[in-house]
Amino acid sequence: MSENTNYSVVLVKQGEIAAENRPVPQPGPGEVQVNIKVTGICGSDVHYWVHGAVGEFKVTAPMVLGHESSGVVSALGPGVTNLKVGDRVALEPGVCCRMCEQCKRGRYNLCPEMRFAATPPIDGTLCNYYIHAADFCYKYALITLNLQMPVSFFCQPNSRLLSRLPENVSLGEGALIEPLSVAIHAVNRCNLKAGDRVFVFGAGPVGLLVCAMAKASGAAHVTVADIVPARLEFAKTYYTDAQILLERSAPGEPNIEYSRRTGKRIVEELGGELADTVIDATGAETCVQTSFYVAKNGGTVAFVGMGASLQSLPVAEISAREVDIKGIFRYANTYPRAIKLISSGAISVRQLITHTYPLEEAVQGFERVKSGKDGAIKVQILG
Repeated sequence: MSENTNYSVVLVKQGEIAAENRPVPQPGPGEVQVNIKVTGICGSDVHYWVHGAVGEFKVTAPMVLGHESSGVVSALGPGVTNLKVGDRVALEPGVCCRMCEQCKRGRYNLCPEMRFAATPPIDGTLCNYYIHAADFCYKYALITLNLQMPVSFFCQPNSRLLSRLPENVSLGEGALIEPLSVAIHAVNRCNLKAGDRVFVFGAGPVGLLVCAMAKASGAAHVTVADIVPARLEFAKTYYTDAQILLERSAPGEPNIEYSRRTGKRIVEELGGELADTVIDATGAETCVQTSFYVAKNGGTVAFVGMGASLQSLPVAEISAREVDIKGIFRYANTYPRAIKLISSGAISVRQLITHTYPLEEAVQGFERVKSGKDGAIKVQILG
């Protein structure tokens, strides 16, 4: 590949991915050009490819995929002073307006003007060179105070969404800071307490990272459930105390009947113990519904996976047992903590990387993720 072209992996339309040689973008004022070295394939990337949409986000024009990335700074725009060419960085892929009510409250993930990589119509990071706003980046080396403070505290000039990676964190691990941030945000939103019992639906990368974060937050017992035996086998050695293989529903069986039946079986397998917190990382209606039969009275159920826009819930069950529902959307103010968790060894992410492909073979990587075979957990594309 020539340094004069920007090799990019583009979702042309639903079901079609193609490589394109685009012009190399140049950074403007306050921007940084990053030579992307590693990009993880997220389930949302595959969902856009296969279905053309994720929830209400629909692909209507060609879009570069990818948002879990790390790389090396290759050029600086005017006014950037906190980074230099050659710095290894992890990209937080969403840039918000900094001016709206949500941004000022520190919940910038809810900014209505958010521009998030590989969320239509914004191009993603699965390319050689990517331009990112450097005036909205975390300068983690300077942050030692309470990481739950509002975003305005961290909005120093040139100091938020790009972070210097510690030397002991590889670029592959750096690309996993993004999904770990999802897990951190989910656990934070659930107000998980030391000693709690946690149940997680989905043993994919995000579900496993939720398990890891729950353990790091003091959970006494973490159970993960999935329909793929190989993933549960992996989970036995990754921050879980119990693993439950989910059955598929019987032909013609209503989802709610399956959910009641499955919830009862899960509780029996766990010795009658219900969960303080249940986190669904699948988006599947059956798992969403089953969550409420696994949570204890007064417990919490959180939705991390983004499934169908409309789903049925057992409202009477939820109300009678006062189960709290938490919606989870991306993250805010999590990157500093994620980097510290990885660099300190409190959470290990390296073993999640099961397959890598060069950028020119990205489509093979997507096929691997879609098939779910060969023990694939996190597939990364190397630039």
